[in-house]
Amino acid sequence: MLLTLLAFLGGALTILSPCILPVLPFVFARQERSFARGTLPLLAGMALTFALIATLAAVGGAWAVRVNSVGRAAALLLLALFGAALLSTRFADWLARPFVALGNRLLSGAASRGTVVTSAVLGVATGLLWAPCAGPVLGLILTGAAINGPSVQTTLLLFAYALGAITSLALATLAGARLLRAFKSSLPAADWVRRGLGVAVLAAVAAIVVGWDTGILTRLSYAGTNSLEQRLLERLRPPGAAPAGAMQGAMTGAMNGHMSGAMTGGGAMGGAMAMQGSAHAHLPVEGELPPLTGAVAWLNSPPLTAEQLRGKVVLVDFWTYSCINCLRTLPYLRAWYERYKDHGLLIIGVHSPEFAFEKNEANVRRAVRDLDIRYPVAIDNDYAIWRAFDNQYWPAHYFVDASGQIRGHHFGEGGYQESEDLIRELLTQAGAGELPPPTSVTNPQGIEAAPDVADVASPETYVGYERAQHFAAAGGVVRDAPAVYAAPSAPALNDWSLTGGWTVGPESAVGTAGGGIVFRFHARDLHLVLGPSASGAPVHFRVKLDGREPGAAHGADTDAHGNGVVRGQRLYQLIRQDGAVGDRTFSIEFLDPGVQAYSFTFG
Repeated sequence: MLLTLLAFLGGALTILSPCILPVLPFVFARQERSFARGTLPLLAGMALTFALIATLAAVGGAWAVRVNSVGRAAALLLLALFGAALLSTRFADWLARPFVALGNRLLSGAASRGTVVTSAVLGVATGLLWAPCAGPVLGLILTGAAINGPSVQTTLLLFAYALGAITSLALATLAGARLLRAFKSSLPAADWVRRGLGVAVLAAVAAIVVGWDTGILTRLSYAGTNSLEQRLLERLRPPGAAPAGAMQGAMTGAMNGHMSGAMTGGGAMGGAMAMQGSAHAHLPVEGELPPLTGAVAWLNSPPLTAEQLRGKVVLVDFWTYSCINCLRTLPYLRAWYERYKDHGLLIIGVHSPEFAFEKNEANVRRAVRDLDIRYPVAIDNDYAIWRAFDNQYWPAHYFVDASGQIRGHHFGEGGYQESEDLIRELLTQAGAGELPPPTSVTNPQGIEAAPDVADVASPETYVGYERAQHFAAAGGVVRDAPAVYAAPSAPALNDWSLTGGWTVGPESAVGTAGGGIVFRFHARDLHLVLGPSASGAPVHFRVKLDGREPGAAHGADTDAHGNGVVRGQRLYQLIRQDGAVGDRTFSIEFLDPGVQAYSFTFG
């Protein structure tokens, strides 16, 4: 119930977002009808259609994307005709001739009597076109849908989000109706209002066609309603869920983590809190350690069960090896394991994949070896352990005491001192005796280095069309077919484009020799998840920063000249800047065919 309320409030906030602008003309164009027969059916059709299409898009794969694409094209045509009919009653009459009564009902706009069916059909069309800015609330809902699969709950949450949005729109249209009634006494003025609405409808259709609804308006909204939604998530966070600052399934959250359980509330621990006496009493119990069954394989250990772990203090770490936020926690996890493994601590890494290649056991084994992970790792390809914990985030740490009770959790990066304090307290409670001094992790290197959180203004960005945003190439993305792309001459911040020959799929894009990517970004570090050709052949590449060799700003996977090689499917650090951070243009050219590009992350 709490999550449903959160979804409703998140939807209501969309009235403050620029992404609602293309929808407003479609809604206000029905104001000459009564609210019950004009606006209300339109808004209801919009909400139901959005909930259905968003559910299919989240869980249905590429076929659902194609269905939505056809529906959007039909909706754009219908609403363009509707706008033209508002502009000219003569055009409305001409348009109605082939359709006789049906045409008069659906497409004649102000020239014919309005009906509930007319408004509902226009609402369906609006629902097909509405692309709300995906803030933390909508991101949380869609992430859960993508990971947990289709469900009635997913559709109800999406409908609650849409219901919140149409409630705000309904209040706005009721307020605007007073102004419209003031013009009714003057027929010429009413005609001009109708024509103005027709122009607005056509302008909105044009904005959607050229992608402004998911491009420019999304960027304008990035720092607007998102902050309000984050505060809502903090205040109304459902049990077991992380705040907006933690990493959602799509890994789009901020870098700062959040301690819960033993870390918050009346018993919050400071960095130097004592570990003896009554300190143990403040630790809450968040539940029993769930079964660890369902993993397809275990690394560094035979399969473990919750019963076998009684007597041990356990840290369960949900991670995936291409997640930059997960990688940056590894220096601390390794240090804790080495420091406390002989005093009763066991760390279990639960590898839950985001991309399809992360389900490949050989890839995970290679990553565990290369990252020097020596504690047990469960390969959770089917999300069995993930679901048992009701987890929703990468990285996520759950702290379990020696009796099998979960005593705290932490989502996202940061909070390392508080986490180690909790580990030490649980070990003391379990009778570990005198513990060695706390760890001191200093200056992690390469991709494991801490991010420059204060100067990151670019979001995680996906290359595959299912989750791509801010794509700036003329003509947009060609789905599942080869195409040649060109970058704009002056991309705006966070705009990106493919260059040369690419085939873009739902999760990644595959390039030809000479293909590249251009990205206008603002961050110290730039990472790109890449894979070699399907045959496994390495792909050489060359990176530039503002059109020049990166020099000292090169990342761990490139040299000063910008040269590098893609040999495996993983995250590559391509840029690491020193000094002041500003807006920069990154470009990469792939010299061999077959590279697979997945997503950008920044730090």
